This record gives sequence, structure tokens and C-alpha cells, in this order.
Amino acid sequence: MTIDELITAARGGSQRATGRLLSCVESPRRDEVLGALGDVVPARVVGVTGPPGAGKSTTVGALVGAYRARGKRVAVLAVDPSSPYSGGALLGDRIRMAAHINDPDVLIRSVATRGHLGGLAAAVPAAIRLLSALAYDLVILETVGVGQSEIEIAAVADPTIVILNPG
Repeated sequence: MTIDELITAARGGSQRATGRLLSCVESPRRDEVLGALGDVVPARVVGVTGPPGAGKSTTVGALVGAYRARGKRVAVLAVDPSSPYSGGALLGDRIRMAAHINDPDVLIRSVATRGHLGGLAAAVPAAIRLLSALAYDLVILETVGVGQSEIEIAAVADPTIVILNPG
């Protein structure tokens, strides 16, 4: 399928086409996809960040449920470390959000950092633009487990929720 055909299919509700387009924005075809989108009204972007094991994925799952209860279409970009073998996402945080897996108005996508520092993946801004063009009302960004210097999410999301371990 061409990029235009994928966009048409994704706008018609095809999660498979949306997944293929997200793969394209993580590849050298990024500019081709972005150029085909036309004018885009930005979706709201909420960031969730914090150290590993603090409960980011649990919080994201609860946010998805709350926004879906209000009838909103929600996309989750869960940024994970990259596999040293495939270069893809290593942990697959979307497994922890399985309650929403069969909802056609929820998209959960793991995105690999591919060595990018700052807690996000380099493809995230393009992915947000794509998801906005596909009529998602909200994009939730979950960062890879971060420390004090990984603050890139604050430039992309508003608001940014920081989850901390107790104690």
C-alpha cells in the first residue's frame, strides 16, 4: 500500500494501517508520511515519567480508562529501551495495559529509544503529529524509566505527570 492508502485506511479505523504508518515514522520514510498528512489539529499530549518500577504503566492504564469513559480516542506511546539484537522495543510496556487491548478507540504502541537520550525516542514528535492527524483526542507518552537529566518530555507534553517511588 502507498502512504496515502495507509492514511486513508487508518482514518477509516484500521489499526493495522496505523501501526504500519507508525513504523514508517520510525524509519527513513518519516518525511514522506508527514508530508502526506496535510494540516493537522494537534491532539492533547499528556506525559508520564519517573524512575523504573514507580507505576508509570499502571497510571497510564488508569488514565486510558478515565478518558475512554468520557468517549475520547486515546493513543499511548510507551517508550522502551531498545533491544541490542533487533533495535526494537525491549520491554513491551503495552502488556501491562491489556485491559484496553480490544478497544478499537485505544492504540497502544511501544516505541524504542534506539539510543536516543532524554527519556523519549527521536520519532515521538512525528508519531504525535501522525496520531493527531488520525483523530486521536489524546496521546499519552510514557517515558522509559528516567532520572534527573531526562527531561525531554516536558518540551513535548503538557501536562507532564511525574510518578515517584514511595520513601
